[in-house]
Amino acid sequence: MHKSDLVLNIEKLDCHYGNIHVLQDINLEVHRGEIVALIGANGAGKTTLMRTISGLKEQNRGEITFKDNINITDTEPEKRVKLGIAQVPEGRELFKSLTVEDNLMLGAYTRNDKVEIQKDLEFVYEKFPILFEKKDLISGNLSGGQQQMLAIGRALMSKPDLLLMDEPSMGLAPVIVEEIFAFIEELKKLHMTVFLVEQNSYFALTISDRAYVLENGEIVLSGNSKDLVKDPRVKEAYLGM
Repeated sequence: MHKSDLVLNIEKLDCHYGNIHVLQDINLEVHRGEIVALIGANGAGKTTLMRTISGLKEQNRGEITFKDNINITDTEPEKRVKLGIAQVPEGRELFKSLTVEDNLMLGAYTRNDKVEIQKDLEFVYEKFPILFEKKDLISGNLSGGQQQMLAIGRALMSKPDLLLMDEPSMGLAPVIVEEIFAFIEELKKLHMTVFLVEQNSYFALTISDRAYVLENGEIVLSGNSKDLVKDPRVKEAYLGM
């Protein structure tokens, strides 16, 4: 892949919480149109890495560059959204007192292209028909699966160049998990760039192009997802095989 295709590049990233060294010497890249997965046990540092990319956690060392080699290492979170980074956070973090449609429209707050915003709203409703059915209802009354669909839809409304997804299957019924992953595969067909943190390692490796394995804050393996699924170390540690 060409350097010009780089959407996200992380070099020598370190993060601390007090005296705890959470991320150590992270080197990672995501290219345009790829789905890249990050897998690892609970507490490995996956969510910290997501929060660092979106600007919610400050790194102690290292550099993050975004499309066209823009250095965003010290850029505020809201400016990163305007540049084209959207996150579907762990726990969804919806505005639960607002309606479904209000939540979706808030996802487009950085945009002023009204015609395109309407098209993207229709796209979200087409992909998640239940959201259209419930568009005027308070989002706090949705089921967990519906709230996850809404969180994904809200992120897409910003028309991101990079979509960060943090544990999209967490706490959901298996049938809803399949629906969410089918949608992520559809994003792949639309050439959207996705960085996915996911506890369901098998699913993550099945739908991604490449993956990184994070253990105790360090990347210990990386490569083509199809190869990692067959790797004995991955099979034993993360796939229950």
